[in-house]
Amino acid sequence: MARVSVEYKDHIAHVTLTLGDKMNALDAEMVKSIIAAGQEVAASDARAVVLTGEGKSFCAGLDLASFAAMAGMKVEDWLMGRTHGDTNDMQEVAMVWRRVPVPVIAAISGAAFGGGLQLALGADIRIAAPDAKLSVMEMKWGIVPDMGGMVLLPRLLRSDVLRRLTYTAEVVTAEQALDWGLVTEVAADPLAAACALAGRIAGQSPSGIRAAKSLIEIAEAEDRAAVLLAESEVQIGLIGKADQMGVIAARMQGRKPVFK
Repeated sequence: MARVSVEYKDHIAHVTLTLGDKMNALDAEMVKSIIAAGQEVAASDARAVVLTGEGKSFCAGLDLASFAAMAGMKVEDWLMGRTHGDTNDMQEVAMVWRRVPVPVIAAISGAAFGGGLQLALGADIRIAAPDAKLSVMEMKWGIVPDMGGMVLLPRLLRSDVLRRLTYTAEVVTAEQALDWGLVTEVAADPLAAACALAGRIAGQSPSGIRAAKSLIEIAEAEDRAAVLLAESEVQIGLIGKADQMGVIAARMQGRKPVFK
Protein backbone atom coordinates (compact mmCIF):
# COMPACT_ATOMS: atom_id res chain seq x y z
CA MET A 1 0.00 0.00 0.00
CA ALA A 2 2.38 2.65 -1.30
CA ARG A 3 0.08 5.58 -0.56
CA VAL A 4 -1.43 4.48 2.76
CA SER A 5 0.19 3.23 5.95
CA VAL A 6 -1.57 1.08 8.56
CA GLU A 7 -0.14 0.71 12.06
CA TYR A 8 -1.64 -0.97 15.11
CA LYS A 9 -1.10 0.15 18.67
CA ASP A 10 -3.12 -0.54 21.82
CA HIS A 11 -5.96 -2.09 19.79
CA ILE A 12 -6.22 1.01 17.57
CA ALA A 13 -5.55 0.96 13.82
CA HIS A 14 -3.84 4.15 12.65
CA VAL A 15 -4.51 4.63 8.94
CA THR A 16 -2.60 7.48 7.27
CA LEU A 17 -2.69 8.73 3.68
CA THR A 18 0.98 9.25 2.84
CA LEU A 19 0.97 11.45 -0.27
CA GLY A 20 1.32 14.64 1.74
CA ASP A 21 3.32 16.48 -0.92
CA LYS A 22 0.25 16.23 -3.18
CA MET A 23 -2.29 16.98 -0.45
CA ASN A 24 -3.15 13.25 -0.43
CA ALA A 25 -5.06 13.67 -3.69
CA LEU A 26 -6.94 10.66 -5.03
CA ASP A 27 -5.28 8.98 -7.98
CA ALA A 28 -5.87 5.39 -9.08
CA GLU A 29 -3.16 4.04 -6.80
CA MET A 30 -4.47 5.99 -3.80
CA VAL A 31 -7.98 4.64 -4.41
CA LYS A 32 -6.70 1.06 -4.43
CA SER A 33 -4.58 1.67 -1.33
CA ILE A 34 -7.42 3.19 0.69
CA ILE A 35 -9.74 0.30 -0.13
CA ALA A 36 -7.02 -2.24 0.70
CA ALA A 37 -6.36 -0.50 4.02
CA GLY A 38 -10.04 -0.58 4.91
CA GLN A 39 -10.27 -4.27 4.06
CA GLU A 40 -7.19 -5.04 6.13
CA VAL A 41 -8.48 -3.18 9.16
CA ALA A 42 -11.91 -4.79 8.82
CA ALA A 43 -10.30 -8.22 9.04
CA SER A 44 -8.13 -7.27 12.04
CA ASP A 45 -8.93 -7.35 15.75
CA ALA A 46 -8.64 -3.56 16.05
CA ARG A 47 -11.23 -1.98 18.33
CA ALA A 48 -11.14 1.51 16.79
CA VAL A 49 -9.60 3.29 13.80
CA VAL A 50 -8.02 6.71 13.37
CA LEU A 51 -7.99 7.89 9.75
CA THR A 52 -5.87 10.89 8.76
CA GLY A 53 -3.61 12.34 6.08
CA GLU A 54 0.02 13.33 6.42
CA GLY A 55 1.18 16.85 5.69
CA LYS A 56 -0.97 19.93 5.52
CA SER A 57 -4.22 18.41 4.22
CA PHE A 58 -6.45 15.44 4.93
CA CYS A 59 -7.31 14.89 1.25
CA ALA A 60 -7.82 17.50 -1.47
CA GLY A 61 -9.99 15.23 -3.63
CA LEU A 62 -9.43 13.77 -7.07
CA ASP A 63 -6.12 14.74 -8.62
CA LEU A 64 -6.21 16.77 -11.83
CA ALA A 65 -4.57 14.04 -13.89
CA SER A 66 -7.48 11.75 -13.03
CA PHE A 67 -9.93 14.36 -14.33
CA ALA A 68 -7.99 14.51 -17.59
CA ALA A 69 -8.03 10.72 -17.88
CA MET A 70 -11.83 10.68 -17.57
CA ALA A 71 -12.15 12.39 -20.95
CA GLY A 72 -10.68 9.39 -22.72
CA MET A 73 -12.41 6.55 -20.92
CA LYS A 74 -15.74 4.78 -21.19
CA VAL A 75 -17.22 6.10 -17.97
CA GLU A 76 -20.25 3.81 -18.10
CA ASP A 77 -18.09 0.75 -17.55
CA TRP A 78 -16.04 2.47 -14.86
CA LEU A 79 -18.94 3.87 -12.86
CA MET A 80 -21.77 1.39 -13.36
CA GLY A 81 -19.82 -1.73 -12.45
CA ARG A 82 -20.46 -2.90 -8.87
CA THR A 83 -17.03 -4.11 -7.75
CA HIS A 84 -17.63 -4.25 -3.99
CA GLY A 85 -21.17 -5.47 -3.38
CA ASP A 86 -23.27 -2.33 -3.84
CA THR A 87 -20.44 0.07 -4.77
CA ASN A 88 -17.94 0.80 -7.51
CA ASP A 89 -14.27 1.42 -6.68
CA MET A 90 -14.67 5.16 -6.17
CA GLN A 91 -17.67 4.75 -3.87
CA GLU A 92 -15.83 2.09 -1.88
CA VAL A 93 -13.17 4.67 -0.92
CA ALA A 94 -15.74 6.08 1.52
CA MET A 95 -18.08 3.15 2.07
CA VAL A 96 -15.34 0.65 3.00
CA TRP A 97 -15.07 2.52 6.32
CA ARG A 98 -18.76 1.87 6.97
CA ARG A 99 -18.04 -1.82 6.36
CA VAL A 100 -15.26 -1.76 8.96
CA PRO A 101 -17.04 -3.26 11.99
CA VAL A 102 -15.54 -0.87 14.56
CA PRO A 103 -15.74 2.94 14.91
CA VAL A 104 -13.63 5.02 12.54
CA ILE A 105 -12.57 8.54 13.54
CA ALA A 106 -11.29 10.93 10.87
CA ALA A 107 -8.82 13.62 11.95
CA ILE A 108 -9.10 16.45 9.43
CA SER A 109 -6.48 19.14 8.89
CA GLY A 110 -6.26 21.49 5.92
CA ALA A 111 -8.41 20.58 2.95
CA ALA A 112 -11.14 17.96 2.75
CA PHE A 113 -12.51 18.67 -0.70
CA GLY A 114 -14.75 16.65 -3.00
CA GLY A 115 -13.71 13.01 -2.84
CA GLY A 116 -11.61 13.84 0.21
CA LEU A 117 -14.69 15.06 2.05
CA GLN A 118 -16.60 11.95 1.00
CA LEU A 119 -13.75 9.82 2.35
CA ALA A 120 -14.09 11.62 5.69
CA LEU A 121 -17.85 11.09 5.59
CA GLY A 122 -17.21 7.35 5.57
CA ALA A 123 -15.89 7.67 9.12
CA ASP A 124 -18.26 7.44 12.09
CA ILE A 125 -16.87 10.64 13.62
CA ARG A 126 -15.00 13.62 12.15
CA ILE A 127 -12.72 15.90 14.21
CA ALA A 128 -11.46 18.98 12.37
CA ALA A 129 -8.70 21.49 13.01
CA PRO A 130 -9.82 25.12 13.46
CA ASP A 131 -8.27 26.04 10.10
CA ALA A 132 -9.68 23.06 8.20
CA LYS A 133 -11.61 23.76 5.01
CA LEU A 134 -14.34 21.51 3.67
CA SER A 135 -16.24 21.47 0.40
CA VAL A 136 -18.69 19.41 -1.60
CA MET A 137 -16.58 20.56 -4.52
CA GLU A 138 -17.78 18.42 -7.42
CA MET A 139 -19.91 21.16 -9.04
CA LYS A 140 -16.71 23.20 -9.54
CA TRP A 141 -15.83 20.59 -12.16
CA GLY A 142 -19.36 20.22 -13.54
CA ILE A 143 -20.11 16.90 -11.83
CA VAL A 144 -21.99 15.66 -8.75
CA PRO A 145 -20.86 13.82 -5.60
CA ASP A 146 -20.66 10.14 -6.54
CA MET A 147 -18.40 8.53 -3.93
CA GLY A 148 -21.11 7.71 -1.41
CA GLY A 149 -21.75 11.36 -0.62
CA MET A 150 -25.43 11.17 -1.46
CA VAL A 151 -25.83 8.24 0.92
CA LEU A 152 -23.93 9.90 3.75
CA LEU A 153 -24.60 13.65 3.46
CA PRO A 154 -28.40 13.46 3.87
CA ARG A 155 -27.86 11.73 7.23
CA LEU A 156 -25.91 14.73 8.49
CA LEU A 157 -27.28 17.87 6.86
CA ARG A 158 -30.62 19.62 6.54
CA SER A 159 -31.91 19.43 2.97
CA ASP A 160 -31.39 23.14 2.34
CA VAL A 161 -27.78 23.00 3.54
CA LEU A 162 -27.10 19.89 1.45
CA ARG A 163 -28.51 21.60 -1.62
CA ARG A 164 -26.56 24.81 -1.02
CA LEU A 165 -23.23 23.01 -0.61
CA THR A 166 -23.87 20.76 -3.61
CA TYR A 167 -25.04 23.56 -5.92
CA THR A 168 -22.33 26.09 -5.04
CA ALA A 169 -19.19 24.01 -4.32
CA GLU A 170 -18.39 26.66 -1.71
CA VAL A 171 -15.59 26.08 0.79
CA VAL A 172 -16.70 26.24 4.43
CA THR A 173 -14.73 26.70 7.62
CA ALA A 174 -14.50 24.10 10.36
CA GLU A 175 -16.77 26.19 12.61
CA GLN A 176 -19.43 26.46 9.91
CA ALA A 177 -19.10 22.75 9.19
CA LEU A 178 -19.61 22.05 12.90
CA ASP A 179 -22.70 24.25 13.02
CA TRP A 180 -24.21 22.50 10.02
CA GLY A 181 -23.33 18.99 11.25
CA LEU A 182 -20.66 18.16 8.70
CA VAL A 183 -18.06 17.57 11.44
CA THR A 184 -18.46 16.28 14.98
CA GLU A 185 -15.95 18.45 16.79
CA VAL A 186 -13.33 21.15 16.23
CA ALA A 187 -10.04 20.61 18.09
CA ALA A 188 -6.70 22.41 18.08
CA ASP A 189 -4.97 19.07 17.49
CA PRO A 190 -7.48 16.86 15.69
CA LEU A 191 -5.15 13.86 15.50
CA ALA A 192 -4.50 13.91 19.26
CA ALA A 193 -8.21 14.32 19.92
CA ALA A 194 -9.03 11.45 17.56
CA CYS A 195 -6.47 9.19 19.22
CA ALA A 196 -7.80 10.03 22.68
CA LEU A 197 -11.36 9.27 21.61
CA ALA A 198 -10.26 6.04 19.92
CA GLY A 199 -8.57 5.05 23.18
CA ARG A 200 -11.82 5.56 25.09
CA ILE A 201 -13.71 3.47 22.57
CA ALA A 202 -11.05 0.74 22.58
CA GLY A 203 -11.53 0.42 26.35
CA GLN A 204 -15.19 -0.54 25.94
CA SER A 205 -16.55 -4.04 25.35
CA PRO A 206 -15.23 -5.10 21.92
CA SER A 207 -18.34 -7.11 21.10
CA GLY A 208 -20.57 -4.33 22.42
CA ILE A 209 -18.90 -1.71 20.23
CA ARG A 210 -19.11 -3.86 17.12
CA ALA A 211 -22.75 -4.62 17.84
CA ALA A 212 -23.47 -0.91 18.39
CA LYS A 213 -21.98 0.08 15.02
CA SER A 214 -23.92 -2.66 13.27
CA LEU A 215 -27.15 -1.60 14.96
CA ILE A 216 -26.66 2.08 14.12
CA GLU A 217 -26.19 1.19 10.45
CA ILE A 218 -29.48 -0.72 10.55
CA ALA A 219 -31.23 2.10 12.43
CA GLU A 220 -30.20 4.63 9.78
CA ALA A 221 -31.40 2.52 6.86
CA GLU A 222 -34.36 0.38 7.88
CA ASP A 223 -37.94 0.96 8.96
CA ARG A 224 -39.29 0.97 12.52
CA ALA A 225 -40.19 -2.72 12.69
CA ALA A 226 -36.83 -3.85 11.34
CA VAL A 227 -34.94 -1.63 13.80
CA LEU A 228 -36.96 -2.82 16.81
CA LEU A 229 -36.33 -6.43 15.84
CA ALA A 230 -32.62 -5.74 15.28
CA GLU A 231 -32.34 -4.19 18.77
CA SER A 232 -33.57 -7.43 20.29
CA GLU A 233 -31.46 -9.69 18.10
CA VAL A 234 -28.28 -7.72 18.73
CA GLN A 235 -28.89 -7.59 22.47
CA ILE A 236 -29.35 -11.37 22.64
CA GLY A 237 -25.84 -11.71 21.25
CA LEU A 238 -24.41 -9.59 24.09
CA ILE A 239 -26.28 -10.29 27.33
CA GLY A 240 -24.57 -12.87 29.50
CA LYS A 241 -21.65 -13.34 27.12
CA ALA A 242 -17.98 -13.06 28.14
CA ASP A 243 -17.44 -9.39 27.33
CA GLN A 244 -20.60 -8.25 29.05
CA MET A 245 -19.98 -10.37 32.15
CA GLY A 246 -16.45 -8.97 32.27
CA VAL A 247 -17.85 -5.43 32.22
CA ILE A 248 -20.24 -6.20 35.07
CA ALA A 249 -17.49 -7.78 37.18
CA ALA A 250 -15.15 -4.84 36.58
CA ARG A 251 -17.80 -2.28 37.50
CA MET A 252 -18.66 -4.10 40.70
CA GLN A 253 -14.98 -4.32 41.64
CA GLY A 254 -14.31 -0.65 40.83
CA ARG A 255 -11.75 -1.29 38.10
CA LYS A 256 -11.44 -0.97 34.36
CA PRO A 257 -12.56 -4.02 32.40
CA VAL A 258 -9.92 -6.07 30.62
CA PHE A 259 -10.85 -7.90 27.42
CA LYS A 260 -9.07 -10.68 25.60
